[in-house]
Amino acid sequence: VEEDGIVTTLGKPSSGTASPPPQQTPWGITRVGGASGTSGLGIKVAVIDTGIDSTHPDLQANIKGSIDFTGSLKGAKDENGHGTHTAGTIGAVGNNIVGVVGVNWSVKIMTIKIYDNDGYGTTSAMLVNAYNYVRMMKLRGVNIRVTNNSYGGCDEACGYDQATKDGIDAMGAAG
Repeated sequence: VEEDGIVTTLGKPSSGTASPPPQQTPWGITRVGGASGTSGLGIKVAVIDTGIDSTHPDLQANIKGSIDFTGSLKGAKDENGHGTHTAGTIGAVGNNIVGVVGVNWSVKIMTIKIYDNDGYGTTSAMLVNAYNYVRMMKLRGVNIRVTNNSYGGCDEACGYDQATKDGIDAMGAAG
């Protein structure tokens, strides 16, 4: 048995005051060759984070499924911004003259909220539950090919932790 630890996201995106010009391609997206909207039909990415704003115009078409492990009254809605930012990098829709583009314009994104609106959660109560949920969905036939795990500032999940390793191994064994 290991002591439970607190984990956190590495920061909250700035809200900014100026309106960005229409349809930006962030430098990092161009750098990895994602500006062309690499095909992701039939692939699902589980974003394990602060939730995702399912009404975001660049994301709403690609969000398919969500779960909240924080007990938030707002469910899996992102009250922090980090998860929405992460999801946008992965799969913001392109060619819609709005906001930004992601690496993969047609990938489906599953929201798994494990951090509260301040970006905090615990490894045992949140991270392991998220991994078990991904495993369960994979065993049900959901084509989750990738999980995005944006955590930092922590002792357990950022280093070696047996429970985290067991969760990752179980997801891998599920396919």
